[in-house]
Amino acid sequence: MKKITKSLFMVLSALFITSHTFYCFAQSSPLDFPNKQVRLVVPYAPGGPTDIIARLISQRLSESWKQPVIVDNRPGANGNTGTSSVAKAPADGYTILLNTTSITVNASLFNNPGYSLDKDFIGVANVASSPNILVAGKSLHAINLKDAIEEARSGKLNYGSPGEGTTPHLSAEYLFKVLAKVYVEPIQYKGAGPAVNAALTGEVQFSSVAVPAASQFIKTGKLLGLAVTSAKRLPTLPDVPTVAESGFSGFEDYTWVGVFVPKSTPDYIVEKINADIQKILDDSTFKERLNTIGFDAAGGSVVQINQYLKKESDKWARVVREIGIPKQ
Repeated sequence: MKKITKSLFMVLSALFITSHTFYCFAQSSPLDFPNKQVRLVVPYAPGGPTDIIARLISQRLSESWKQPVIVDNRPGANGNTGTSSVAKAPADGYTILLNTTSITVNASLFNNPGYSLDKDFIGVANVASSPNILVAGKSLHAINLKDAIEEARSGKLNYGSPGEGTTPHLSAEYLFKVLAKVYVEPIQYKGAGPAVNAALTGEVQFSSVAVPAASQFIKTGKLLGLAVTSAKRLPTLPDVPTVAESGFSGFEDYTWVGVFVPKSTPDYIVEKINADIQKILDDSTFKERLNTIGFDAAGGSVVQINQYLKKESDKWARVVREIGIPKQ
């Protein structure tokens, strides 16, 4: 009887261990994520390009995951408010951040942005990118970047940007101060729209903004495209030369949009989100939709985006240092 009882106990123990192992595996399987609503935090106000991209991504992920992916706009402090809220969120994949280049810039601009990119986040996917562009209004006599810089040497000029610390602002400051060694007074606006409008009305001689904000005005002749910050000319604006073509070789930068999760998020969740976003980025219809707002689809592995983030952080730290912007 004792032998039967012992054998039965061993069988039941084996069944329990097997079932428990299977249960744990099931709980940590990519197939189980997500099983409830996901929040996609955007640290900027609704209506801008970043918000539009977030809504395009959230719609596609909702369809793929069969779970609602809700866009949560949390603007403030140059993106720091919403970003820091995600840094403090549970690392379970149900709170995702969609941010821009600012996440690699703000560490150099703020003493305490409320988060550390290295310590608090994992880069999951590089979604899209767009170069910046210098555009001139009717009040600027120059017809190209070289002439604009010479005009700045002979008289006081100013330019508009979407705000201090944005990549269009830093790009222009680096170009003028460091490369051309000329002073052009920066006028800060609350967003790309007001900066473009300032060039249109002659409030400033020209503006530095992301391409999507200005492309329609260039195509209709209301603004003159002086130079784009991409490595090559844009197919959508083939007559606008690059900054490198305009005499400043090696100058290149982009405003990009990426997806992030809190640092301790399990690898299988990170890889699943990356793979599912990559499928979206590979879709030709989605690519065309991005193109209509002036962005190109990016993509790549988790390893690649985190290598890129390190490179971008180092680059913008150098740019901020050479421009001489004090930390806030």
